[in-house]
Amino acid sequence: MGLLPGAAAFTGSRFEHLTGGGDLPEVADRITAEDLVVVQILSVTVPAPVALGILEGRLGAQLSGLLHAVPGDIDMTDADVSDLAPRLLAARAWQLLEDQPAVGWVIAGKLLARKRPRLLPVYDKVARCALGRPRPSFWLALHAALRADDRALYRQLLALRHTAGLPETVSALRVCDVAVWMGHRAEEHTCPR
Repeated sequence: MGLLPGAAAFTGSRFEHLTGGGDLPEVADRITAEDLVVVQILSVTVPAPVALGILEGRLGAQLSGLLHAVPGDIDMTDADVSDLAPRLLAARAWQLLEDQPAVGWVIAGKLLARKRPRLLPVYDKVARCALGRPRPSFWLALHAALRADDRALYRQLLALRHTAGLPETVSALRVCDVAVWMGHRAEEHTCPR
C-alpha cells in the first residue's frame, strides 16, 4: 500500500484518495463504509450506532438528500457564499452529523471533508487552535481568505502542491488543511481542549 507520489509517510496523506476518494460519482452523495473507515486515518471513529444509521437507516437517507444538493465539482475558492453559509445544505448536513450521539463537530467535519474535498475543509481541534473560531463560520472565513488579493492564498496552495510533487487531484483545500495542521503541530503549541 504505497503513498501518493511525494507524500510524507503519514496515514493522513491517504485521506483524500483511499478507495478512489469519497467524491467519486457513484458514491459522492452517500456516506459509505469506506468513508467511515477512511476517517479513522485522521484519528476519529464514527460510533457504531451512528455508522449503522448512516449505512442502513434514516440518517443515511437524510444525509444523502443533503449531499446530493451540495456541489461536489467546485473548489471552495470558486463557490458562492451561499454554498457555505450557515443554515444551508452543507451546514445542515454538518449539523445533522454533529447532533448524533458521540459524533460532535470534528467527526462531522471530517466526514464531510471526505465527501466534498474541494469544497469543505478539515476543521479539527488542531486547526481551531491554529486559526481560532472565526465568525460567523470557519468555512466563510476560509472562503474569503482564499479569494482575497486576487486569490493569492489559493495560488500559493497550488504552488505548494506542485513543489511537493502531489498530483492535481489533491485539492488546494486539502493542501491548506495539511499545511495548517503540520505547521501548527511542528510548533508544538498547547491547544486548549
